[in-house]
Amino acid sequence: MKFTEYKYERPDLESFKNQFQKQLQVFTEATLIEHQIAAIESIDALRSEVDSMYSLASVRHSIDTQDRFYETENNFFDNNYPELNEYINRYYRALLDSKFRTALENKYGSQLFIIADLRLKSFEPAIIDDLKEVNKLDSQYKKIKAQAKIEYRENTYNLSSISPLELSEDRQVRKGASEAKWSFYTKKATEIESIFHKMVQKRHKMALTLGYKNYIELGYANMLRSDYNAEMVANFRKQVQDYIVPIAVKLLKKQAKRIGLEKLNYYDEGFKFPSGNPTPKGSPTWLQEQASTMYAKLSPETDDFFQFMTQKNLMDLVAKDGKQTGGYCTFLNKFKAPFIFSNFNGTAHDITVLTHEAGHAFQCYSTSRNIAMYDYIWPTYEACEIHSMSMEFFTWPWMNLFFKEDTDKFKFAHLSDAILFLPYGVAIDEFQHIVYENPDMTPAERNQAWLDVEQKYLPLRNYEDNQHLKEGRFWQRQSHLFGMPFYYIDYVLAQVCAFQFWKRNKEAPSEAWKDYITLCKAGGSKSFLDLVQLAQLRSPFETGCIAEVITEIENYLDGLDDSEF
Repeated sequence: MKFTEYKYERPDLESFKNQFQKQLQVFTEATLIEHQIAAIESIDALRSEVDSMYSLASVRHSIDTQDRFYETENNFFDNNYPELNEYINRYYRALLDSKFRTALENKYGSQLFIIADLRLKSFEPAIIDDLKEVNKLDSQYKKIKAQAKIEYRENTYNLSSISPLELSEDRQVRKGASEAKWSFYTKKATEIESIFHKMVQKRHKMALTLGYKNYIELGYANMLRSDYNAEMVANFRKQVQDYIVPIAVKLLKKQAKRIGLEKLNYYDEGFKFPSGNPTPKGSPTWLQEQASTMYAKLSPETDDFFQFMTQKNLMDLVAKDGKQTGGYCTFLNKFKAPFIFSNFNGTAHDITVLTHEAGHAFQCYSTSRNIAMYDYIWPTYEACEIHSMSMEFFTWPWMNLFFKEDTDKFKFAHLSDAILFLPYGVAIDEFQHIVYENPDMTPAERNQAWLDVEQKYLPLRNYEDNQHLKEGRFWQRQSHLFGMPFYYIDYVLAQVCAFQFWKRNKEAPSEAWKDYITLCKAGGSKSFLDLVQLAQLRSPFETGCIAEVITEIENYLDGLDDSEF
């Protein structure tokens, strides 16, 4: 079947609860381990069915937020899915209490039991109503952005289609387009700040209900972080401040000089070269054809994977009105099918988002054919981002298929942007810690906190005369802050790991690729740091790791004459 033929049916949640309870009873009353294993498989099948319908409805809703049917179905899951956590947690509690626990750990590994313990620490039935409310608030935020209408020079754009104008060689055009986009956010600022304030209050309330001091520890438990904590993350941010921020400042100063400016304003940061930014040299259909060629050349595994994605129409790539912003990958377990969502708009980001999300999709495609355990299809998010960010670099040898004469320009921009992202990533993370340590902050106080953090990690940022941004509202564009608190540091941790694969792929490509495949096939069967070790990478928390990785990249960039671009 193709994606359009995947049949959606709203799950009968009462039937799910009854069947789930019966299998849980089989599990708890089992006198033989084989009976418990059979019950686990039945419970996984029930979860797979419901979650697949949830993902299918969510994908179709995100493709067209104006589709009333799937908007209703999305609301149904927002309102009802949190109730299922109670049943799944009963299963996790039974796992931890199993008389056959040692044998089950020998079969499935210890990570399943670590997941079970963390899930129990992050949910009680008392927080169900708060979870429902947070889901609704997140959907409201996404809808605001998805249905944006931005007027500029007698044309109407959305948040994706305005982006190419923000990268124009004409400084007045990119300034005007940026101002038009931020004017939309200005009009929505009060509404967005109200949504976020309610989210913070609800999350803090849930944390108190579960016995935490604030939402930070609960947030880490929700992210299933078992081998690092907030203190280790704070130390990691300090390393970024010490080693990366100075390099980022140097790169931005070089960029200003390269494009003939004394300093960069906020609307200049995305414009890299006086000859214009690198752009893909064909239509979206052509780009997908080039991607098919690329993945056929990369490896037999990626060839099989991308043919599957293409033949099943498991990608919706082009920006259009009413479509949610951004890009993502999800997995429809019932159909053993990943799905890639993006918003192609004619910029180089089309290629980085495609290879990034293909990294996610390739991982769960590989894992689902290697590991049957439902809890192991995805690893924790920082490990997931290793797959995606590394795939961006493993595909470098074929970037000429997309960029032709702009290939070297693209690689310089891609690697530079990867470095420049790190300070921004830790700024978002530190901002979140401040927000949830101080849940009673007013919206204005949160905005000031963002400005303070921004000055620390992004010292050259200049908002010129844009009052909305000067008041500290840049963060309001970042969807992760609303829907996935404490996720954003995962990108930064993974980027440091991906840089290691970039280096190893230059030196010994076959060995690097072999370790990457091993990492993908392992899925979520191990914790983050155990997966890092499995892939023969250094932990990003290790003292000196960032300094070592960044030196190699800095030397590479310094060896290119960027003035030629």
